[in-house]
Amino acid sequence: MYLNVKVTPKSSKNRISGWVGKTLKICVTAAPEKGKANDAMITVLSKALEISKSQIRLVRGETSSQKVVDIDGGEDLDLLQRLEEHLKRDPP
Repeated sequence: MYLNVKVTPKSSKNRISGWVGKTLKICVTAAPEKGKANDAMITVLSKALEISKSQIRLVRGETSSQKVVDIDGGEDLDLLQRLEEHLKRDPP
């Protein structure tokens, strides 16, 4: 599944803040340097989806706040349901 993600670096907490249209907004504490924010975003997504980090690949936007990730962790609908469940358990 391809997922549009907006990453906000240097936040106070690592968390998924919710949907902005069809884009998932993720806040990370890491600075946007040397891939640290990208790594933190992948960690946040992997924990929320309960999959390994190796199943998430950054496809586009390495140096931009707007990114596209490819998630290989099951059916698209199942992954979206896991994200929604995570947002209910840990609301923004």
